[in-house]
Amino acid sequence: MSTTSLSADLPAPDHAPRLREALLAAGFTADGLLELLGASAYAALARSETVPALRATTRADGPASALAALVRLFLLQQPVDRAPVAAVLPLAEALADGWVREENGLVHATVDVRPYGGPDGQDWFIVSDLGCAVGGAGGASGRDEGVVLGVGGASMTLAGITVRTPVGSALDLGTGSGIQALHAAQHATRVTATDLNPRALGFTRLTLALSGAPEADLRTGSLFQPVDGETYDLIVSNPPFVISPGARLTYRDGGMGGDDLCRALVQQAGERLNDGGYAQFLANWQHVEGEDWQDRLRSWVPRGCDAWIVQREVQDVTQYAELWLRDAGDHQDDPARYAARYEEWLDEFEARGTRAVGFGWITLRRSAAALERPAITVEEWPHPVEQPLGETVRAHFARQDYLRSQDDAALLGDHFTLTPEVVQEQVGLPGAEDPEHVLLRQNRGMRRATKVDAVAAGFAGVCDGTLSAGRILDAIAQLMGEDPVMLRDRTPQAIRLLVEEGFLEPATTTTATPGLATG
Repeated sequence: MSTTSLSADLPAPDHAPRLREALLAAGFTADGLLELLGASAYAALARSETVPALRATTRADGPASALAALVRLFLLQQPVDRAPVAAVLPLAEALADGWVREENGLVHATVDVRPYGGPDGQDWFIVSDLGCAVGGAGGASGRDEGVVLGVGGASMTLAGITVRTPVGSALDLGTGSGIQALHAAQHATRVTATDLNPRALGFTRLTLALSGAPEADLRTGSLFQPVDGETYDLIVSNPPFVISPGARLTYRDGGMGGDDLCRALVQQAGERLNDGGYAQFLANWQHVEGEDWQDRLRSWVPRGCDAWIVQREVQDVTQYAELWLRDAGDHQDDPARYAARYEEWLDEFEARGTRAVGFGWITLRRSAAALERPAITVEEWPHPVEQPLGETVRAHFARQDYLRSQDDAALLGDHFTLTPEVVQEQVGLPGAEDPEHVLLRQNRGMRRATKVDAVAAGFAGVCDGTLSAGRILDAIAQLMGEDPVMLRDRTPQAIRLLVEEGFLEPATTTTATPGLATG
């Protein structure tokens, strides 16, 4: 671990293994919370609503009372009598290390500890500032700029979309409480975590120690400055992407003008990636008057990288300002001060010509082929998806590699299979002899739907890897009375689209990209 000086006001991780054993023995896990609180109160807790959980823990008795004491102590910030805490925790060590403090016979938590279930059933714990473990940013109100949050929707989204193949090195840039570093530690030999805020690095160390994960190399600094000259197989970042006037809160405000921080992060990531490595970010970007937002983002992609950029949401400037003013608790402040801050946000947007702000995911993949023919996809997809999407992301780039290597003749000579989760829907008026159009729909991953004509629907329906694409089109031409040469000429683009969006996969072992279906 780096010798970076970490915040002295945080607990020491010296006896974290014993504390972890005690928490697990008491059932202080994600599953244990669900069983104790019930689905309704558990869901309310994730929304920063604590009353249902308080009621549930007050009524707990018998064996459940020990778990209830821990929930009230570490998640609800309630003082708890010494006796029930001493019955479940190594209290002397917890006091000495600074996890809790005692006053007048009552034990108080000094940090939030939130049970967090890993992707393979691991029992992990995310450590953050008091009041910040539940519901993401809801606890940031009234805090100073160094506040460190726990698990929020954004951090869970990034964890879900990250490609989880085994790698030698991973970088969590802007680690916060260490959620991404914790995930990366499961499949990376070496994990480096950086943050501008030294307290965040301290919390990351606690999160890893209490979760039983290997230590990370912790470094203080902005963007890629702490790792200058180093390269990685995986880079992940949930950066301070909020486009704001100033930098009030380190965890969210980048301190650069407009979306410059996200742009700089993406542009600088390319040279920090090893060949075949991924860089994955959450980001905000401006929709500027007179400029296509997709062109804006394409200009961010560094040379030598393929990219998949997905816009998940767009807010006009008033919605955006109100969201982040509420995040900081400004709506509960003096009305005149709230109005003044609101004006500052609108002035900032007006000066930059910003009419809206987009939010989404950016994935880069370093590729030798991208030096000559980069595959850059920028799209808007506000529809529901099925997490985790890491494998979906990996397969997207594998398909891009395949399509880039195949001209139309090679494509027609290849064999394809319909992906298992795809179904066909026919849309039209009830009782009509023929449908108005046919949809192919994915039930997994991105859950895409695409309208296809009769040829494409028939083609997809018989793709089982047995016949080449050209032979299938010849058969369709004979059935429909079409010229087979003309059908071969006009169909490859439709096949490419179905492959690119994941409805079809190459089936032949000779041409399929490694990792795609073969047979």
